[in-house]
Amino acid sequence: MDKSKTAKELASDRVYYFIRIAVLLSVVFLFVPALNPSRICGLINKNLSLFTSGVAYSTLTADFGRAFRKGWVAKSSIQILYASSLAVCLGIAANAASGCMSLGNIKFKKLGNLISLVGSIVELAGMAGIYTAYGQVAATSKPKRVEPMFPGCFWLVAAVFALILAATVIQIVMMAKSKSEEKFEMETKFRLFLMFLPFIALVAVFSYLPLWGWRYAFFDYKVGDTLTMDKFVGFKWFTELVKNPATVRDIVNVLKNTLGMSFIGLATSWLPMAFAIFLCEMKNIKFRRFVQTFTTVPNFISWVLVYAIAFCIFSTDGFVSSLLVNLGIWQEGQNLLMDGSHTWFKMWLWGTWKGVGWSAIIYISAISGIDQQLYEAATVDGAGRFQKMWNITVPSLIPTFFVLFLMAVANILSNGMDQYLVFKNATNANSILVLDLYVYELGIGKGSIPLTTVVSMLKSIISVVLLFGANGVSKLLRGESII
Repeated sequence: MDKSKTAKELASDRVYYFIRIAVLLSVVFLFVPALNPSRICGLINKNLSLFTSGVAYSTLTADFGRAFRKGWVAKSSIQILYASSLAVCLGIAANAASGCMSLGNIKFKKLGNLISLVGSIVELAGMAGIYTAYGQVAATSKPKRVEPMFPGCFWLVAAVFALILAATVIQIVMMAKSKSEEKFEMETKFRLFLMFLPFIALVAVFSYLPLWGWRYAFFDYKVGDTLTMDKFVGFKWFTELVKNPATVRDIVNVLKNTLGMSFIGLATSWLPMAFAIFLCEMKNIKFRRFVQTFTTVPNFISWVLVYAIAFCIFSTDGFVSSLLVNLGIWQEGQNLLMDGSHTWFKMWLWGTWKGVGWSAIIYISAISGIDQQLYEAATVDGAGRFQKMWNITVPSLIPTFFVLFLMAVANILSNGMDQYLVFKNATNANSILVLDLYVYELGIGKGSIPLTTVVSMLKSIISVVLLFGANGVSKLLRGESII
């Protein structure tokens, strides 16, 4: 704690800590359906969040068609609910912005306090509107049809907003005056943190929040059901993987395909590095840029379009078949895509064509960071181009290569799904079925959500173990690690 601060400034900092926590909690209210204060009747989907209630009127009223036609619910009531939800969303956004401003200097904090004051008032006004809408819906003549319900989280949400308002008023009173010539400033560490914050949020939403779905592995769940303790089955689906002979055969075949293709990828993981080195050795700048662009563009093409290109080239009436027939080499066209042999190698070729240029970018960046004096000294010593590549460029890229290699080892069970889904056909179905595609077909195709969740859980756990194992081996052999 900074001893140069006065007691008033220290108290102000403590209040800011409270405000930031409350603002963070209000952001959680925005996206968690169970904490949606706008769900005032049974016709509103239980999976609807406060954010969706405030930005998507059609979604909010999706199940109100008959209620509107029969006059059970007045449209004006739901319009009030929608407008109030939108007001709450805007108020939370304003408070989030003010929370970020609280990391700046006094001038930043004063502006943030004003924004927070307005945002809190808008939030509480929105909550009052939601309460009004509930009162109107509760007065319906057909309560059994509409199922009015007072949200259990309403007072909790309103209390958090009221506390933010009270804390903001306290801050406005306690805040020292800023000098008129003072500019808006923020420490570099806080600016970097705010720049990094969106990525933290994205990782939390798309990587950690889905882990809540692991609970399906412990229930006898079917699509559309609700999770209740009477459906709790413990580790039943875990034992199903080894008890059912058919499932065991499928898993063994899937792991064989997955590991086979992954090991091919690991064995050739040096190709992007080699490609980047030879690309940087090109003396013709225009030709180098053309090659780099030509090899990078395929990464931005979806696998559906890649398959369309493959179909135009290798189908029965495709370019290759038509050319060989016209040359008299083949008597009739052949569909090369329907050939089930060498499937692993073909998938590797397509993946390499699509990704080698993109994967080389990080090595090109690493090459540009190599000290040019090393090359000049090697030239003075009489080293040729390939000697400089082998003794300077390659050793400088090895740390980058090992970091990417360790990450590839951790993802050895993750081949992706899109490529194999579009290239799958009757002839290669047995050899192209990788783990991600198997999980997709098991969950979406057969509706076995619990078993799919179990496989995904085991895959994630094994990936983490592999990452730490590979990191340990790297630390033992090279003395360096990435964790």
